[in-house]
Amino acid sequence: MSLLAGSITASAAGSLSDYNLTGFSSGNTGGGIVAETDTAHYKKVYNAADLAAALKKGSGVKVIEIMNDLNLGWNEIPAEAQKSPFSEANPPLTHPVLLHTGVSKIAIDSFNGLTIFSANGATIKHAGWVVKRSSNIIIRNLNFDELWEWDESTKGDYDKNDWDYITVDAASSKIWIDHCTFHKAYDGLVDVKKGSSGVTISWSLFTGDDRSANSFVTQQINAMEANKSAYPMYNYLRTLLSKEDIIAIAAGQKKGHLVGSTEFASDNADLEITLHHNYYKDIQDRMPRLRAGNAHAYNIVMDSAGAHAASKKITPAMADAISKKGYHFGVTSNGAISTEDGAVLVEKSQIIDVVYPIRNNQTDPSDASYTGKIRALDTIYSLDGASFRGGSDTSGSPLAPVPAPVKAFSWNGFSTLPYSYTPDDPSTLIARLTAADGAGAGKLTWSKDNWLKTSY
Repeated sequence: MSLLAGSITASAAGSLSDYNLTGFSSGNTGGGIVAETDTAHYKKVYNAADLAAALKKGSGVKVIEIMNDLNLGWNEIPAEAQKSPFSEANPPLTHPVLLHTGVSKIAIDSFNGLTIFSANGATIKHAGWVVKRSSNIIIRNLNFDELWEWDESTKGDYDKNDWDYITVDAASSKIWIDHCTFHKAYDGLVDVKKGSSGVTISWSLFTGDDRSANSFVTQQINAMEANKSAYPMYNYLRTLLSKEDIIAIAAGQKKGHLVGSTEFASDNADLEITLHHNYYKDIQDRMPRLRAGNAHAYNIVMDSAGAHAASKKITPAMADAISKKGYHFGVTSNGAISTEDGAVLVEKSQIIDVVYPIRNNQTDPSDASYTGKIRALDTIYSLDGASFRGGSDTSGSPLAPVPAPVKAFSWNGFSTLPYSYTPDDPSTLIARLTAADGAGAGKLTWSKDNWLKTSY
């Protein structure tokens, strides 16, 4: 890779039009502009019981304003909320916090036109949301946290609990997730499946654990450190690594967005997702991972510097020993992935310390049916200090798709994207997305009715 000339420069403060709805979710109305005084359609939610009532099928609610932080684990919510749309998720096995709180699933089922937002970036803990059989759904300015635990049961394969913060399911359409923050989760962060379409995720922050003294990962590791014999995998890893090294390696988030959960499903062709102005900090895989369908990622940052540094704590000899024990513990380093003839365009983005930034097959590189179409355009890529700016089509490009023979890029079902957008220069992205008015929940302070709008 050639050294990138110049340096990253800060962009000017954004204008409100930067936050307009675009992408595949264009045309999404959400719940519309509803007055707070219209209490039949505008519900202020202070607790789980309020939320259960607002999300009941046929409630007629169009706007849900989350007024404060909500702890929504199954053991934390009152008996009157322990019914649809709430259900109990797979029970926790190891994390001391979740063993106490439990975990819930919350269904947004059969709604057409609903906006869920917080004016202050409220935090929702211990629950995953499933959007199904719904359309015109908008979720904005919410912080999702505390949905991860150490996995002894499947030896670090994280194949026991299907805890995602948001799953878009059952052919749902026109879903916009904007200005949200997603912390480390057991499974995925936001997944899209079963033919769901018209999804846009914008101006959001996806982040691993911060490794602080009371972080969620640190609390888990401290609990196991105090009783190592009860956790065989952890106990073994401690013969190779320090507690601090294990925290560093475990801190990253394994999976971002799985788009299409079932191999070769007929409705995978309907899948559509746009990702723009999102910051992925130490997310190790699936930004996104697509089966069939179409995905457009522009103006995103995949910043895996922390995870990449942590990966070097495991020597090849350690990795071999861990594998021979049947344990899975390490750092994956994939970026955007297209499979099964899916079309993924990564455009005007920045990718930092991701070993395999552009992938086109995850199953069998010799079988073209598993290979997807993927292309990078005008993207800044750096690995271990060496930098490149360009696309995947340039001879010798580090953004050339691997590991399968390249399929020529084309969209599925149309020749050009069915929406307009104005991308920023990728050199400005880090400054812009980490600015005071950048990506994530709690970044914008504006009138409440702005959260109900889709253009400014």
